[in-house]
Amino acid sequence: MKFGLFYEHQLPKPWKDGDEHKLLKDALDQIELADQLGYDYLWEVEHHFLEEYSHSSAPEVFLAAASQRTKNIRIGHGIVQLPVEFNHPARVAERIATLDLISDGRVEFGTGEGSAEIELGGFNVDRGVKRREWSEALDAITKMFVEAPFAGYDGEFLKMPARNVLPKPMQKPHPPLWMACSAHEYIRSAALKGIGALSFAFIEPEQAKEWVDEYYQIFASEQCNPAGFSVNPNVALVLPFMVHADEKTAIERGIEGANFFDYALGHYYAFGKHRPGYSDIWDEFNQNQMQAATSVSDDTGHETISGRGAVGTPEQVRELLRRYEEAGVDQVIFISQAGNNKHEHICEALTLFAREVMPEFKERDEQYQARKQERLTLAMEQALARKTPARHADEDYTVVSPPRLPITETIQAKN
Repeated sequence: MKFGLFYEHQLPKPWKDGDEHKLLKDALDQIELADQLGYDYLWEVEHHFLEEYSHSSAPEVFLAAASQRTKNIRIGHGIVQLPVEFNHPARVAERIATLDLISDGRVEFGTGEGSAEIELGGFNVDRGVKRREWSEALDAITKMFVEAPFAGYDGEFLKMPARNVLPKPMQKPHPPLWMACSAHEYIRSAALKGIGALSFAFIEPEQAKEWVDEYYQIFASEQCNPAGFSVNPNVALVLPFMVHADEKTAIERGIEGANFFDYALGHYYAFGKHRPGYSDIWDEFNQNQMQAATSVSDDTGHETISGRGAVGTPEQVRELLRRYEEAGVDQVIFISQAGNNKHEHICEALTLFAREVMPEFKERDEQYQARKQERLTLAMEQALARKTPARHADEDYTVVSPPRLPITETIQAKN
């Protein structure tokens, strides 16, 4: 099993000058440390207008910065919002390929459609068609990665003529594909498209096993029709995280942040009535903290992991992770930057986990990956055989530039 870090860039109120600067700089320091300690993945969200819950509106910029301070950790978009109102597919393809090049081929391309009303409404995204927009954009982007030139697109939402979308990614045919999975139905969708499942639902190991088993059953069946030109059989899930040798200290340092994460999630996705620029989610959370720790999960579809996830002593966290490993989960992604969790506590927890817990799982992972590859090789080959090959653009298609005006007319036109 592999391990990743997940960043929303949470920043509870009240704010003061310099807070956002420190938030991003601390996160970069944490990621550089995680790379040195041997963590496998970094995942960065894309959200807009979700004040306090997520100040991560330009993940491509943050991930580019992180790529230059690390050497081995995988650089994951978790996720890029693909409806065209958020991001034009050609711009996404260009950014992903550029990031892949400057990171020496370490990009993981997670995708999604968005669901918070404050985001959808801010970009005028139609909730009724956003799933179709996501599917169409993913289809177009993967073609842009491999077709030279891209043969164009005449879809429901994207109309684009043939163009050579540049640059091309370092990883061939393209970086591994993932999709956001907030519920069981999306796990099935990921398997049907042959892409990795990024589960953002907090679920127990027993439920995780049901999801994993169904995912791999569909993946290995004839139902799997790859969305891209490679497949990525993986299931990852997130857990709150804070480790300390003393259980009470781990809880004191980590549980409030985990509960705020869940409460703020509910505010934007379930029960909240938000006033942009005026609502104070941190204040509301503190007024309702007892309820936040017990009932918010019912509204959001998230379930607490025995009340606290991977918050505890190394031995407690080790035992929990063994259960997820036995369930077949490929990757656990830790949420440590949550609420007002302190930078120094996060760094201490990352270091302690890497020293006392991670080695056991690293030792088993190589053999697990070999068995997994052997088990799925035939299914992967068969799935890719069902994929429609990349297209070839008409060589005679020509873009004619308009005639240039004489220099004197050009100057007069500008004036």
